[in-house]
Amino acid sequence: MLFRSETGQTTIAGMEELHLEIKVDIMKREYDVEVVTGKPQVAYKESISQEIRHQEVLKKQSGGAGQFADIVWIMAPNEQGKGYEFKNSIKGGAIPKEFIPAIDKGVQASLNTGVLGGYPVIDFTIEVVDGSYHDVDSNTDTFRICAMKAFRESMKLAKPILLEPIMKVVVNTPTDFAGDVTGALSSKRGQISKMEAKGKIQEIVAEVPIGNLFGWENGLRSMSQGKANSTMEFSHYAKVPESLVEEILGKTA
Repeated sequence: MLFRSETGQTTIAGMEELHLEIKVDIMKREYDVEVVTGKPQVAYKESISQEIRHQEVLKKQSGGAGQFADIVWIMAPNEQGKGYEFKNSIKGGAIPKEFIPAIDKGVQASLNTGVLGGYPVIDFTIEVVDGSYHDVDSNTDTFRICAMKAFRESMKLAKPILLEPIMKVVVNTPTDFAGDVTGALSSKRGQISKMEAKGKIQEIVAEVPIGNLFGWENGLRSMSQGKANSTMEFSHYAKVPESLVEEILGKTA
């Protein structure tokens, strides 16, 4: 068993869906553990699709010491799989060096909650290029808070996108059922990348969104009279088609 903080669920692993059903039954019968089961939640993520330049100013004055921070940065998409990268390009001391790490910390404190569905944000860069400070009212806290505000505003401007995990699915099926299998994969938004005959067996390789694969094993067993088998592994994250974003966010809200 494994608790996944991304989805708030405890997951169990097995060879296939039937194996998982047996495990759940054992927990109920032999250990008297009532298990509420359901489809695993998909670990969506968010990113951005456009480079933007943004300025954020934090300025508060209420009696005593005030709060001031001024940050100008460039937020841009990063290469797939590179995650979040931070760069300081300040010249001339516009922002003192001791405040720069606080900007980075402000971003890191915010990237677990995107602006679309509150999913973690990946694959983007922040380059701090300018800003200003106040001798009395500026400190590491003001720059950290300013960076947190700047992150959310920047994401809104940088055309945020929803990303979904894509699985590599390999199916070995008797040739007689190959057409049904490819049709089923296509109906699940699968992209067939390879078909290879191995005697009377057809190997089919496809990339399929994990959100469409729940129930796949049982369906495959049914359409192939129990003669086909498949394996799957995580491949990459890909942009969710625009036509499906609203539907997905509505279901996960």
